[in-house]
Amino acid sequence: MDLSRLSTVLKDGPKYRYKQVQKAVYQDLIEDWQEATSLPAELRNTLAEDCPLEIRAEIFISPKGASKTLFTLSDGLKIEAVLIEHKDGRRTVCVSSQVGCPLGCLFCATGRIGFKRNLSREEIVEQVLFFARYLKRRDAQISNVVFMGMGEPFLNYDNVIGAIRFLNSSETMNLGARRFSISTAGITHGIHKLAKENLEVNLALSLHSADNALRSRIMPINKKYPLDKVLAAVRDYISLTRRRVMFEYVMIKDLNDSIEDARRLAALLKGYLGFINLIAYNETDMFKPSPADRIKKFKEILEGSRLTVIERHRFGENIDAACGQLAAKGKLKNAGQSRR
Repeated sequence: MDLSRLSTVLKDGPKYRYKQVQKAVYQDLIEDWQEATSLPAELRNTLAEDCPLEIRAEIFISPKGASKTLFTLSDGLKIEAVLIEHKDGRRTVCVSSQVGCPLGCLFCATGRIGFKRNLSREEIVEQVLFFARYLKRRDAQISNVVFMGMGEPFLNYDNVIGAIRFLNSSETMNLGARRFSISTAGITHGIHKLAKENLEVNLALSLHSADNALRSRIMPINKKYPLDKVLAAVRDYISLTRRRVMFEYVMIKDLNDSIEDARRLAALLKGYLGFINLIAYNETDMFKPSPADRIKKFKEILEGSRLTVIERHRFGENIDAACGQLAAKGKLKNAGQSRR
């Protein structure tokens, strides 16, 4: 999809034409300009030639409620996004903010392909638009959008916030700000900036360990932004926004799932306005998921400390669509090579 010439095409037309086009693309969710019957036929033909609507993507569907899509960008690079369809009817789109990721977390498949570049605002929006079109064919709609895909959102802050504001607009997809969540590994300046945005966007912190030494080993970014600095930023965020924070914790067998790990986590997060999201890790060649009984015990210890805990069940493990696994096997190995 390329709307970069849209202003040029519409420059000599009436002022209301741009709003008509916005409505056709982002509300009517057309996939072909000929569907935009409110526009003159000649204009539809010009738009079809100069502003293609095709989104180059390949979708992989899991019977367990997740659909992963591999997008090919205009420069040949590839990214992934996921649609999660919950049993309660919610439909969450997990989008990427970067091609690859520079943080190199040990448990994350995305980190292994390295960092290529930031996504533009338009490339982020296209991921959401693709799934909105996909769901429309089934008479369904997107419920939530989470920035938990490839990349660190706060290292592409302006484009991420720009995409949210665009999708939030009543002239485009009109998605409420509270439907958006941004997950960060702990980029403190991003947390501080989000707190001042006057956007009711949800903040999630990828925590994964309450021990600085272990967190630095599995998440190298912790060396630059250690737990004390990250949690100080979170406290400031809560103080300014009065919004709850989600603390994400991937449960990895024999790494961060011991009783002592649970007690340390309970002590660390005592008093915070928020909740803990325990995520069963999907197996890779490096790590295995914590057993169900160990996750249960871990959760009991946290709840015994009067912390609010939810447990995220695994979606899409058979298509590598889970947390930290967005890297299509064999298809992203050459993600840095253009196909042009």
